[in-house]
Amino acid sequence: MSVHQTSTHARTRPSRATVTRSPGPRRLILLRALLATAFCALGVRLVYLQVVDHAHYAKLSVEQVRENLTTTALRGGVYDRDGQTLAISRPTSLVVADDFQIKHPATEAAAMSPLVHVPLAKLTALLSRHSGYVVVNNALDLTDGRQVSSLTFPGVVVQDSSVRTYPDGTLATSILGGVNASGAGTTGVEYEYQKMLAGQTGVTREFVSASGVNLPASHSTVIRPAKPGVGLELTLDSSLQYVTERDLAQQLKAEDGLTGLAVVMDVKTGQILADASLVNTKTPAGALGPIPAWGKSVGYSGIEQTINNLPFSQAYEPGSVFKVATFSAALQAGLITPSTVFAVPNSVVVGGRYFHDAENHGLEHLTATEVLAQSSNIGTYEIGERVGEAGILAQVERLGFGQTTAINFPDETRGLLVNAANWYASDQVALPIGQVDAVPAVQVLDAYNAIANGGVFVEPKLVRAYVYPDGTMKATPPSAKRLVLSKSVDSTMIKMLEQVVLDGTGTDAIIPGYSVAGKTGTATIPYPGQDKLTNSYNASFVGFAPASDPILSMIVVIERPLNDIYGGSVSAPVFQQVMSYALHHYGIPSNGAVQKPLTGAAALSSDVT
Repeated sequence: MSVHQTSTHARTRPSRATVTRSPGPRRLILLRALLATAFCALGVRLVYLQVVDHAHYAKLSVEQVRENLTTTALRGGVYDRDGQTLAISRPTSLVVADDFQIKHPATEAAAMSPLVHVPLAKLTALLSRHSGYVVVNNALDLTDGRQVSSLTFPGVVVQDSSVRTYPDGTLATSILGGVNASGAGTTGVEYEYQKMLAGQTGVTREFVSASGVNLPASHSTVIRPAKPGVGLELTLDSSLQYVTERDLAQQLKAEDGLTGLAVVMDVKTGQILADASLVNTKTPAGALGPIPAWGKSVGYSGIEQTINNLPFSQAYEPGSVFKVATFSAALQAGLITPSTVFAVPNSVVVGGRYFHDAENHGLEHLTATEVLAQSSNIGTYEIGERVGEAGILAQVERLGFGQTTAINFPDETRGLLVNAANWYASDQVALPIGQVDAVPAVQVLDAYNAIANGGVFVEPKLVRAYVYPDGTMKATPPSAKRLVLSKSVDSTMIKMLEQVVLDGTGTDAIIPGYSVAGKTGTATIPYPGQDKLTNSYNASFVGFAPASDPILSMIVVIERPLNDIYGGSVSAPVFQQVMSYALHHYGIPSNGAVQKPLTGAAALSSDVT
């Protein structure tokens, strides 16, 4: 065989281009290096988070469940002049549950039901809602609340709360007002003195779930304690307030009137001793619209407390009780005396308007005292004509009409008064007899109270003192005073007003053993856009006693009485009943006056304007 021949058994070497190598060692090493680098970076990050930036993230974690919650202070109480409670906040426990934390609602409800005073079936349903926040009882007694808290029911938290209560029921609700679901005042003195009564809220740090319920085993920390509110001692006398509301309600019911108001005032201090404001919900409100009420009877079917305190918030055309401005202005200017005689026809036409006396008569000759006692509209016009526009407008302002009181009661109106800029010729008759101006009843009472107080106007007052949480009290400043009539003119005015009761339209206000001075009014109710409402009147009586040394003044107004309409027969009897009680209640001695109507007393109907 030739040496150049190749053996058939020799192996053929593979081509270089087809050679492949295993990835094993090199790629594995690279992967391990990358993983090692990642783990190192993660480790560095963890060290950074847990060591370097630990405080920052710990704070963020805590803030997800920690909340600073506002805690409501205990609301201050409201009391009458003798310390009797009119409104008080009773501390209670608020029991809430996070039903997501409750694993066995039926078992927990069975154990908790007797303590929270919620029926077992109802409580089981509450704890099974899965809403995250359930109010179990928002007014639980404190003793039961402490027991529930001590037993540490899972998912259940007990918090401090309070409930506003009015121990005397509906008494004086129109003055006191009310509070809303969050405990803030909405009307009356509860609203007017909200900031003072509410006190200062506190801050408590809590650890809570997303639903707002405390986390299990967490504790509360008081950051700033709440400060209880400051209470109010009002000038009201609860006993007199009750009698005033009762007698007014009886008459309002008997006469089928729409609203009734009555205010009793201390002549010398201006302190309001009683303030009643009622509505008869069974009498149709008519064209002027409904009167908002509290929805609870005061003891007579359909008679309720009004939400707005009408003596301050409702202006009305006063009619003949306004004549005091005309007479006092004329006396003060020396234009008349009580015995000045006037020739009084039945009617006059002034400025294109027809005016007349309530009772049809021929030409009469009446003294100024008789004009007032018989409430002659035309006689009053003749007196007002002597005074003139400027003189009457000035006296109206001097007596406090058209000005809000120092009380500044919520929704108090200053009224609507004619002035020199919008004076019409017919106002020379209309204003002196009380037809043009619309004023709240408290302003009418203030004017008569000034006469009772020797010609000195005294601002009305409703808050007597502030009652602090530690039991100390601070008296409010005395009411501001100003002279509006000379003493001699004032004495004359009182004597003339006495004749209204003895010999005029106010005989139903007579109180045996006490001299009484006052004035009646029967005013037709005007309607916007029209002249007058048919057969709709405001019946008024305002006066004071004893007339010889006045101690108490009072006004009564009944709106739209249906069975009788006259101030002398509708409102004067309420004055007589309440004032009789008040004089004896305060031990005011009789002045020995023999009070009975004089012969020839004027008809009660003669005061209609």
